[in-house]
Amino acid sequence: MQNIVIINGHPDAQSLCTSLANKYAEGATSSGAACKVFHLHEMDFNPILNFGYRKRTDLEPCLQEAQQSILEAQHIVFVFPVWWGTFPALLKGFIDRVFLPGFMFQYRENSLLWDKHLQGKTARLITTMDAPMWYFRFIQGRPGHQAMKKSVLQFCGVKQVRITNFSPIKTSTAAQREKWISQTFQLGAKRK
Repeated sequence: MQNIVIINGHPDAQSLCTSLANKYAEGATSSGAACKVFHLHEMDFNPILNFGYRKRTDLEPCLQEAQQSILEAQHIVFVFPVWWGTFPALLKGFIDRVFLPGFMFQYRENSLLWDKHLQGKTARLITTMDAPMWYFRFIQGRPGHQAMKKSVLQFCGVKQVRITNFSPIKTSTAAQREKWISQTFQLGAKRK
């Protein structure tokens, strides 16, 4: 059985991202996967890495659970809105607090190299945005996608990162949003 962890980085419980995260989990569960969903808006944690890596701050129980779930998962799904070209502060704080050296990666002593602890895992980003995809891609250079894919996931060893983007949200119809939710169920059912 495949273990999948889904992290919804939208701070609003009533968001489209929340519906997408739940629908992905529903699809994956229907195909026999074991899913754990973390809605960051439900979690009580300090999103600030107060001392950087100089001094370890104890993780809140919800972050300990999330960290362990990520380490045990074969597939990691991040669902988030693209705001100002990247991701919400809540998701950035989650990454800062959970993707720590010694857990997700480890710097080598007296070296610029590091060990990647998430090797062998796959990931998917499911994002929403108001801007059209052509603008995000060709004008902005996809900064939020690139940061998550290269600077977080691939840095920690996840080589295969697929991206699904739904946009523009601002001008979408209810029928279009339902189609996106249905597509997300299918992604979950295929465990991709």
